[in-house]
Amino acid sequence: MSDVESPAYVPGHGLLKGRSAVITAAAGAGIGGATARRLLEEGARVVLSDAHTRRLGETLDTLTKEFGPGQVAAQPCDVTDEDQVQALFDTATRLHGRLDIVVNNAGLGGTAPLVDMSDDQWSTVLDVTLNGTFRCTRAALRRLRDGGHGGVVVNNASVLGWRAQSGQAHYAAAKAGVMALTRCAAVEAAAYGVRVNAVAPSLALHPHLAKVTTRGLLEELTAREAFGRHAEPWEVANVIVFLASGYSSYLTGEVVSVSSQHA
Repeated sequence: MSDVESPAYVPGHGLLKGRSAVITAAAGAGIGGATARRLLEEGARVVLSDAHTRRLGETLDTLTKEFGPGQVAAQPCDVTDEDQVQALFDTATRLHGRLDIVVNNAGLGGTAPLVDMSDDQWSTVLDVTLNGTFRCTRAALRRLRDGGHGGVVVNNASVLGWRAQSGQAHYAAAKAGVMALTRCAAVEAAAYGVRVNAVAPSLALHPHLAKVTTRGLLEELTAREAFGRHAEPWEVANVIVFLASGYSSYLTGEVVSVSSQHA
């Protein structure tokens, strides 16, 4: 959507070596997939999850060939299903013996004017994006508390949790809820040494987003970015890695905007 070149990819520096991570919605070409790769590049052992089992299997095959079977595993998970959420965290704990990092990336968008929005459209977006983050955060905090060695939760919010955009009432409300959930969870989890933060990207373009969004809207959103381009998914993943690493040891309850948006 822009002729402005993206920066060079940043190599890993072993920031998460020896850590065990879980990430939801990790089988796509967007922020989840980019974050899974960044976690592995930084030395973490990763359990991938996604509701799309075929894509999850393909992603697992690709990353296993690159990083080895000891570093990456997969467990299907629909975050709207509490039993599947529990199975995901049980699998991660069984495979790696502990849990250190949880990235809640699962979310669902859509476009509908509020006056035309159905209850089902509203509820579906809220159930995946907000309730799913709640279910996974709750499951993670229970295990991190009982593990007794601290840990980190990073949630994926959005600048729409702060800003208005036509047709996005359900998504914006869900992401604002993710921000509030992050802050409240952080206050509670500090008592057992666990940090909870979130990222709030503006526009990270990937193939799926391009398919479900009009070219005109993408051009309009890109024009608002100070750099004159969209973010690459890995640029958001870099900030997630920062929040998961020891470099952010004093940050909790924070929502970090990953945006150059100026309007």
